[in-house]
Amino acid sequence: MIDLEQVRKVALLARLDLSAEEEQQFTGQLSSILEYVEQLSELDTANVEPTTRAIELSNITRPDELERFGNREALLACAPDREADFFKVPKILEE
Repeated sequence: MIDLEQVRKVALLARLDLSAEEEQQFTGQLSSILEYVEQLSELDTANVEPTTRAIELSNITRPDELERFGNREALLACAPDREADFFKVPKILEE
């Protein structure tokens, strides 16, 4: 289903440096995958509604709400390095 030249073209596009053994291995593996996926064309999907997901999902995250942290000193005590009431971090930007 897929030949060696197609594997080489995909490897080139993906910037993969494959050995001759890997090219042969991927030729067989990709052909097997494509043959398996080809089985889907045998299914009658005429009455199947298009969907974006196989199951219905909803966002279960909570809304952001501003709240004060009760024990500021306990939080700052966990910091590897601090300066007064602030976390001290390494400088990452040049002035």
